[in-house]
Amino acid sequence: MRTAFSVDTVRSAERELMGRLPEGALMQRAAAGLAVACAQALGRVYGRRVVLLVGSGDNGGDALYAGARLARRGAGVSAVLLAPDRVHAGGLAALRRAGGAVVGVEAADQVVRRADLVVDGIVGIGGKGGLRPDAAALVEAAERSGAVVVAVDLPSGVEADSGEVRGSAVRADVTVTFGTHKPGLLIDPAREHAGVVRLVDIGLGDVLPAAAELEALQHTDVAALLPEPGGASDKYRRGVVGIAAGSARYPGAAVLAVAGALRGGAGAVRYVGPAGEAVLARFPETLVSDRGPQKAGRVQAWVVGPGAGEDAATVAEVLATEVPVLLDADGLRLAEREAVRGRGAPTLMTPHAGEAAALLGVTREEVEGARLAAVRELAGRYAATVLLKGSTTLVAGPAAPGGGPVRVNATGTPWLATAGSGDVLSGLAGSLLAAGLSALDAGSVAAYLHGLAGRLAARGAPVGAHDVAEAIPGAWRDVRDGGR
Repeated sequence: MRTAFSVDTVRSAERELMGRLPEGALMQRAAAGLAVACAQALGRVYGRRVVLLVGSGDNGGDALYAGARLARRGAGVSAVLLAPDRVHAGGLAALRRAGGAVVGVEAADQVVRRADLVVDGIVGIGGKGGLRPDAAALVEAAERSGAVVVAVDLPSGVEADSGEVRGSAVRADVTVTFGTHKPGLLIDPAREHAGVVRLVDIGLGDVLPAAAELEALQHTDVAALLPEPGGASDKYRRGVVGIAAGSARYPGAAVLAVAGALRGGAGAVRYVGPAGEAVLARFPETLVSDRGPQKAGRVQAWVVGPGAGEDAATVAEVLATEVPVLLDADGLRLAEREAVRGRGAPTLMTPHAGEAAALLGVTREEVEGARLAAVRELAGRYAATVLLKGSTTLVAGPAAPGGGPVRVNATGTPWLATAGSGDVLSGLAGSLLAAGLSALDAGSVAAYLHGLAGRLAARGAPVGAHDVAEAIPGAWRDVRDGGR
């Protein structure tokens, strides 16, 4: 599992570790890892032109010490000091001893335009807001030059704790981060600025707390959570999920939600709604009822809302049950907040940015620009687990506003931006709830499998939601086999 920690947590851990090490040892570890990553990006170091964009403090020091290492290997290294009166003195002295040069800001544009590699050491992980105009101009010159851009710890101009980008910011090809990931490296819109992220171990593992701010599951983590039938399994032990979805206008939503549930391993699916004929035509194994959720028969979880139109009564009836419930699409709009908050069983809500914005009373752009804050706020307001769909899907449990970990999914693909894809995800997550996974685990595993299925189905070509559903078993196999 990849984990990310806040700036305050990282700085506290660094202070504790520095108290155990010789002075400057931690920065030298960081600079060594940064220099290796730069050399790999260059391919050949000798004779290549490297420009360091150096701000104040330790971030600039890392860049200067790494530049000194590259200069000793024959690179022509020039440093542009954006805060000369606050430059890291030891790093600057090391660069000069190694033969590196210092270039004034007035001549920096020409040097940057000729660079093979530009190192972004402008702002550290504590930076807020976008870049100042002088730094922004140099970053724009670097982008125009075609040089490889390597960011030190975090692209300058993005916010480490939130993933927000509130102005001009570096777009790196490679980000070399130290000790642990920072949340902004895993969450859009900042993630798009980071490029390929390289984590350099500087020894923080023993001093970081056990609980992270952000978690990103990997194959082995997901494989450990997958429900596997045993010799004594029957459909009830595997999990029966109820699907209350679809309408005369949107029967396809019901079909796709059922597809996600069946391909997600449900022992059985009970469908309630007006699209029973369409569901049976595609999936004759579905148990269809026209008597409403309370009389549909035994289920271990409900999915309600996809394509439901204005059927508020069914949404309320499902919320009144004592099993886990997944709320999606129209169900999010029709559910009373206090009815969700008052449930004794878990609730998993799965909004996209537009739906989240409506629930929070803000604009879609505000949600997309501050995804971590939005998912935490929703989880707190509804006392529910919230899966915020999008370019980086986030899953926050009810404890998240008080500091519980938020999970981020890294398997998504733009090809999943297709009508009905969310209905498939709802059915898939519902099947995992019915199998006994917690709401946080069900949402996280479903997002992981759904994203992987999208990749498998697309392979670089357009796909529909039905194709994604059909690819879920393949994603399941990949995770199970890769996690062993």
